[in-house]
Amino acid sequence: MEKRPALGKGLSALIPDAPEPVKSGPTEVDVDLISPNEYQPRVWQDDTRLDELAQSIKANGVIQPIVVRKVEGGYRIIAGERRWRAAQRAGLLRVPVYVKEVAGGKDAQLLEMALVENIQREDLNPIDEAAAYEKLSTDFKMTQEEIAAAVGKDRSSVANHLRLLKLPHEVRAEVAGGRLSMGHARALLAVPDEAGQRQVAREVIAQNLSVRETETLVKRLGQPAPAARTAAATNDVNTRAAEERLRLTLGTRVRIVRRGKGGKIEVDFTNEDELQRLFERLMG
Repeated sequence: MEKRPALGKGLSALIPDAPEPVKSGPTEVDVDLISPNEYQPRVWQDDTRLDELAQSIKANGVIQPIVVRKVEGGYRIIAGERRWRAAQRAGLLRVPVYVKEVAGGKDAQLLEMALVENIQREDLNPIDEAAAYEKLSTDFKMTQEEIAAAVGKDRSSVANHLRLLKLPHEVRAEVAGGRLSMGHARALLAVPDEAGQRQVAREVIAQNLSVRETETLVKRLGQPAPAARTAAATNDVNTRAAEERLRLTLGTRVRIVRRGKGGKIEVDFTNEDELQRLFERLMG
C-alpha cells in the first residue's frame, strides 16, 4: 500500500506567523476568472455580515488580497472566498489576488494544504471548523493528532469540535449562527436524545441562559425521577410522557401525582431566580 505523502515542511508555510510563500506582489484579475474552493470550510454564510462586507468593499475596496492558485482557465481560491463573494455583491469587476504557487505534489496534497490554510486564515464558526476537521480526517486520512499539529491547536480542541457534529441539524445551525456558543453546545451533548437536545437548545435561547446555567439545567434534567409515586402513575405511560414533555418545556423536574380522578402537578425550583423564570415561562 502506498504511504500517504506527509505534509512535512510544507506546513511551515501555513503557520500564521510565517511569511506567505508568494512569488510576487498582488495583481488584479477579473472576478469571473476566479472559482471557489471545493474544500472551502465555511458552509454557514451570514448574509447580513456578507452585505456589510460588501458595503465596506464598495467604499474602501478589497484591502486584503484574495489568495488563489492557478488552474486551467483561471484561478481557484485558497483563502478569501467571503471577500470574493462580497466583491461580487459590491459590483467589482476585478479584485486583487496573491497567486500562490506550490511546486510539485499531487493535486490532493494542494487541496489538503488549501483546507488547512483556510482553517487558520478564516474566522470560522465552531460548526464549520468541525466540518473542516472531519473532511481532513475522512478525505485525507489525517489523525486528530495530525490535524491538531497542522492547525496549531490541542488534540482535545479538535476532538471537542468533532463531537459537535453529533448534535441535530437545528442545534448545529444555532451554533453556526452564533445564538449558541461552543460552551452551550458542549453542555447539550450531555442530553441523551436529539429531541431533548433540540428542546433544551430552544429553552437556552428563549431564556438567554449562560453556559453555566445551561450545564445546571442539563444536569438537573438528567436526575432520576423520585421513587415516591403511586403504582398507577408509575405504570401509566401517558402520565410519564406528559411529565417528560413538561420537564423539557420548563427545564426542571415535574411530577404528576394522581389521586383518584384528580391529582396535582408539582414543579421543582431551587431558588428565587428559577421561580421567576418558571413564572414567566408559565405566563407566556
